[in-house]
Amino acid sequence: MALVGFPLVDSPVSVWDVVLSRVEEITLGIVCTTVIGTIVFPTPLGPALIARLNGWIGDTAAWTKDVLSTAPEGPTTAAARRKVAGDAGEIAMLATHLAYDTSNLQTATVPVAILHQRILLSLLVVSGAADRIRLLREAGGITVPLRAVLDRISAWIQSGRGADLSEAPAVHADIDALEPKIDASADWKTVVLVGLLVRLRELTDLVHDIMALKRQIRTEEPRLAHLTFAQGETIRTLQHRDHVMALHSALSVTIAIGLTSTYWIMTAWPEGAGAASLAAIACAFFAAQDDPVPNIVAFLVAAVIALIVDAIYLFAILPRAHDFEMLLLAFAPFFLILRALASMPATARAASPITFIAATQLALSSSYNADFTTYINGSAATVAGLSGTAIIISIFRSVSAEWTAWRLLRRNRNDIASIAAHRSPATLDVFATLLLDRLSLVVPRLARAAGGADNAASSALADIRVGVNILGLQREADHLPEQLRRAIRIMLDAISTHYRRRDLDQANLSLLGSIDGVIAIAVQDPASISRELLLQLGGIRRGLFPNAPPYAQKVEET
Repeated sequence: MALVGFPLVDSPVSVWDVVLSRVEEITLGIVCTTVIGTIVFPTPLGPALIARLNGWIGDTAAWTKDVLSTAPEGPTTAAARRKVAGDAGEIAMLATHLAYDTSNLQTATVPVAILHQRILLSLLVVSGAADRIRLLREAGGITVPLRAVLDRISAWIQSGRGADLSEAPAVHADIDALEPKIDASADWKTVVLVGLLVRLRELTDLVHDIMALKRQIRTEEPRLAHLTFAQGETIRTLQHRDHVMALHSALSVTIAIGLTSTYWIMTAWPEGAGAASLAAIACAFFAAQDDPVPNIVAFLVAAVIALIVDAIYLFAILPRAHDFEMLLLAFAPFFLILRALASMPATARAASPITFIAATQLALSSSYNADFTTYINGSAATVAGLSGTAIIISIFRSVSAEWTAWRLLRRNRNDIASIAAHRSPATLDVFATLLLDRLSLVVPRLARAAGGADNAASSALADIRVGVNILGLQREADHLPEQLRRAIRIMLDAISTHYRRRDLDQANLSLLGSIDGVIAIAVQDPASISRELLLQLGGIRRGLFPNAPPYAQKVEET
């Protein structure tokens, strides 16, 4: 719209003819590109996506193996966790194009989406297991049978045998054999072990599903694989939406285009439409970025290079090209080299805008009519439009990646507060998928920020685990005794108050006492509670108070 509309402001009577010609040109370009891309040089997305998925699964398996080894977490383990979370966004973006792919994997859109979500959920489950393994290791609670189960799960994951789905029931049986007795004398080590065993069952189901989905995608089976995690339910696909930042971005575009157009009209600049067009294009290209200015500046540098190349073509080479064959020979070296560079990630950022601007600004027609004065004026409009846009966007739009990351973390905490206060109808699958999507957005931003990436990512995972445990606790609460249900309600109100605070500091000790009080009431009546309840209470305590001393049963004097 910007490329077509702005140049026609002074000649509205020609709008129909110009727009029709533009539609014909664009349609012809799409048809030619489609024919070349599907018949002459087909480059399907499917194999590239599968390679990325296999790499992601391998990274997840390696991180899980490190966790199950019970060794203290080192820099390598933390880096692997960040990589698993950070790669989620890029893989999800690739998967959105699978429905339009030309490979046989076009029909695998649903299995790929479920596989993506299962791996994201494994990030949550493994981090919860890692926390409990660390506690048991420090307390000397890693027994020989537990060690054997952890080793068996680790070997199963590392084997990579996608067809070995029969291992899951045997692993479940080994986990069930480790269940401790729950009574009034249960200590913190027992609560932690119960929670770890629940997480290991979930991990087993997730591994089963990942292997089944991977095999289905590889063999292109049309029928959806049998899934075991969450009773085989398909996790809903949800992505974070930030309407405030979208509005902020739209307003900044309005200001940039408005100010550029104002200068164009007030100065009666004949080529001012080009400046307004480039302002709109630059804003649109980089609208989703936290700080578009560096990329707009890079776009400006690419434009200058492209304009110099165009000048050489228009005034030195094209005057000597008198037929179509000579025109092809003249353009082939430049555009073939540029497109080769644009296809490689390392050089795409520079080559792609040079190609786009060079092709656009050439303005080829059926006869040679290049004018040096007009070309210089148009080039000045391009440079002025991009330079002005960079300045305006830096004033009204740019934010740091760290600021955006903390905003995402703040949104997570507000959602958890609403769930704890019963003000959110979120279910487990909706909540976990949405918050994990935000986590995949947070991790790469924190990696670019100065410090704090590890702690913030760990804190974000802990908050998500707290939210998931709150949802499970609320599901269990209706079937609990009145005294326990009342204590849980008081605890959840305190948790909601904590997460409503703007700071991200650790909760206060009064909340710790409230959580310990609920645990003490729960273990007094083991017949009416489930092991999932202890998992949820222990998970909430660890998520909010990772450095607190272990829970200890208090003995009241009579």
